[in-house]
Amino acid sequence: MGASQWGKGVAAALRENTGIESTDLRYDRERLQVPIRNQFVNIPKPLVVLMLVGAVAAAILAPFAVMNKQNQPQGIDQVLFVPAKYPEGDWHPQDLKFQDVYFQSEDRTRLHGWYCPAENPRGFILILHGNGGNLSSRAPFLKHIQNETRASVFIFDYRGYGHSEGVPSIDNVIQDARLARLQLSELASIADSDMILIGESLGGAIAVQLAAESAPRGLILQSTFSSLRDMAEIHFPEYASMVSPKIMDSRKQIAIFQGELLQSHGEKDSIVPIALGRKLFDAANDPKSFHSIPDADHNSWMNESYLKLLDDFIQRVGPTKKE
Repeated sequence: MGASQWGKGVAAALRENTGIESTDLRYDRERLQVPIRNQFVNIPKPLVVLMLVGAVAAAILAPFAVMNKQNQPQGIDQVLFVPAKYPEGDWHPQDLKFQDVYFQSEDRTRLHGWYCPAENPRGFILILHGNGGNLSSRAPFLKHIQNETRASVFIFDYRGYGHSEGVPSIDNVIQDARLARLQLSELASIADSDMILIGESLGGAIAVQLAAESAPRGLILQSTFSSLRDMAEIHFPEYASMVSPKIMDSRKQIAIFQGELLQSHGEKDSIVPIALGRKLFDAANDPKSFHSIPDADHNSWMNESYLKLLDDFIQRVGPTKKE
């Protein structure tokens, strides 16, 4: 999550829980500026977090809280998820063949994805993207997989992102990801065990959860953290104890996964420090490989050397329908 995404998340939470309605909130990684009596007042990050404690408590006590609204994310979800709704993004990318796929969640929320089939595919991939942007933001990566790797790929938007309806939460995006995996199974006529999961940042935690439940052919993690609690200890150490160690505990879940793992991380990742990526990797079973990307920050991992490793991995572990 970058500075802009963090700012948008806490700004939304403050508007929801403090009554500040201005759309002209200003923010960076360390502070938020709010308008009071026509002047902007700096609020440091620790105080912002303290103001969000009420929102977190409201999420925990949601059944009893008057402030809980059905059409708004609550508590920690307000900070975790930063949806980019349609039409933001490039929805008509060149050199990418895709079909729109709509499907419903268990509570009948309408979700949207792109299925990008390749001719004579070398593998079948489900992508779980990060907490910012939407699926259209990943068009360059999708084009590489379809045209260079020659694998078929399905990517979907979490609730509230792109064309998908609803409001995202940790629980419902994991459940929706299970349904997205079922969609790929039906689209490509394959089993869970025949697909490869790719998880990016927050999506990596979702991919690890799915891999622990039903092992895929292979698991690829990009810029992923060991647990949400570990992330809180990095960015909000004074308040980390408020985050349950059971929430998105990828280190525990990845120990369950039995299959091949390719993990990558930028050496200069300022959002998810590479140490958290290595902590997650250490908990995984063999066979596994870790690729550190020199000079790469959180979102600048797509370089030639990594893509070559990615292609080799997919071509090695990915099945074809002839198997």
